[in-house]
Amino acid sequence: MKPLLVARNLRRADSAREIFSVDYFSLNQGETIALIGPNGAGKTTFLLTLALLHQPTSGSIEIGGVTAGPNNLLELRRRMAVVFQESLLLDMSVLGNITTALRIRKVPGKAALARAQKWLDLFGVGHISAQQARLLSGGEAQRTSLARAFALEPDLLFLDEPFGSLDYPTRNSLLNDLGAILKQMNMTALFVTHDYTEIPFLAEKTAVMYEGRIKKCGSNQEIFGQDFFQRKYWSPWAE
Repeated sequence: MKPLLVARNLRRADSAREIFSVDYFSLNQGETIALIGPNGAGKTTFLLTLALLHQPTSGSIEIGGVTAGPNNLLELRRRMAVVFQESLLLDMSVLGNITTALRIRKVPGKAALARAQKWLDLFGVGHISAQQARLLSGGEAQRTSLARAFALEPDLLFLDEPFGSLDYPTRNSLLNDLGAILKQMNMTALFVTHDYTEIPFLAEKTAVMYEGRIKKCGSNQEIFGQDFFQRKYWSPWAE
């Protein structure tokens, strides 16, 4: 299978230090990979660089066989969506948050309304589409943020700790729904998490980043072993 995303010799550094340096990383169509590692490992910067929101110091990123460069960044970004830990909703209605994003992508009005309502319903917030976003609970806001991302119909989805600010009952409900939708849509995704228990809901593979390097990448069983949920205090990047 030909990868949808390929990064080669990708590196980012600032004046003080090297943030990450990855020789090779790829995502196949329909594959979800979890990216884990300690704080400061470079996970979020790596994700945002792959999403073409940060410029690498060196190296290349290919999306569907097309190498990202100054002349095609906007075109390639339109094939992606990013969901952050904070929902980053606009101060308007739930429905308006989705339709505004779609209209920016040139989706006509009626089609934008229909698509927005479809995804709000799938994420369980269609019944509050007229509510103002500022009045939403944390779970409702993140469901709306995910509905907005999926409504864009991206080829690639990037999730940066999207459940980090949610309580456990809310998180678990959303994990179940998101996992089912990812499989149903055959979505290609990379998500950063600190909570290993989220991984089997969403991802088939895990990549371990430590000090800016991807130390391991393989199936969840290869990374965590058979007793996945039992190894609560095991640190995969320490081996």
